[in-house]
Amino acid sequence: MEPSADSRPAAGQESLGALLGGRGGAVDATLPPLAFVVGWLLFDESIWIGSAVALVVGLAIAGYRLSKGDRPRAVLLGMLGVCAAALVALYTGRAADFFLVQLLSNVASALAWLVSIVIGWPLLGVVVGTALGQRTRWRRDPELLRAYRLASWVWVGQYLVRIVVFSSLWWIDAVIALGVSRVALSWPLVALCVAVSGWVLFRVLPAGHPGIRHPRTPEQQVTPG
Repeated sequence: MEPSADSRPAAGQESLGALLGGRGGAVDATLPPLAFVVGWLLFDESIWIGSAVALVVGLAIAGYRLSKGDRPRAVLLGMLGVCAAALVALYTGRAADFFLVQLLSNVASALAWLVSIVIGWPLLGVVVGTALGQRTRWRRDPELLRAYRLASWVWVGQYLVRIVVFSSLWWIDAVIALGVSRVALSWPLVALCVAVSGWVLFRVLPAGHPGIRHPRTPEQQVTPG
């Protein structure tokens, strides 16, 4: 039985949210930067102590996630990100540089999503297609491919928002504001992006399309004469 029009957007958004790590993954990513800012503030703006506090919090999160059965690779990557941020700040002696790795990561992500749209492999389709076990079948559906390309622009916009905010605050050395924006532009922005891109995706698909779970081949889209 084909999914109803009401249930299709929910299914697409659920797949995206799961692949992004959900609310828990986004919250985990914000705790070490917050710990850095708190340690930096409480101990006379010491980058060493702020970095140490961030690393301790990062290790605690990694241990908790591993005990819950999360993938070691994902946990390791998260911990490496905290270590890299701390090393950059310690090397430059500038507390705002703790957020430089995150800023550069968003620049790289924006470029990756943009390039994926241009070359016809929109990352939204790659992510959802992988989650649904479709491999590359979604690319053989021109209508679905077009919908994924248009919806992927929402994700480019998400990264551009972060780049503008983070770079502006980094430039003026606003460490506390960087910590606050790191939280505000994590899960809340991701949730908004999932909702808006899901709306665009299902809005663009024609009324008779069976939905993202059922890509159609070009032959299936030919209307009999």
